[in-house]
Amino acid sequence: MSPTTSAPGRWRPPGGTLEPPPTGAALDLDVFRLHAARELAEETGSDTAADALVPGPVVLDAQGSLGFLFIAPPRPAAPRPPPHPARELRQYYAELARAEIASGMDPEFDRVELIGSVSELRLLPGPLASYLELVAGRFLGA
Repeated sequence: MSPTTSAPGRWRPPGGTLEPPPTGAALDLDVFRLHAARELAEETGSDTAADALVPGPVVLDAQGSLGFLFIAPPRPAAPRPPPHPARELRQYYAELARAEIASGMDPEFDRVELIGSVSELRLLPGPLASYLELVAGRFLGA
């Protein structure tokens, strides 16, 4: 993973820094949603609409940064049988990573995974962001 992430070398959700809005502009839930959808698309290739993201918890990471987390909905079924969601996400990510590498950039993530439970989270190789197990426990089953 990129050393510039909020949790270098650790599993964490997609995200990024939100710059303060211009003077007089709102910094509200809609702004956070738009930013979250943009980061999700930039880092994983997922094209989830901003208004489909559900507000999740606010977390404080080890460096003192606040994180506003959003929950993405399941991918809608397509007219033909949809690919497995994890395979679809990995394909999106692989295309995105190839394009970034071709343009001289380093992808922010070295891989992506979908998890459905805290048990699956614990099976990931390597360390987790300090808040990830707590957040997953709140929204996923054991």
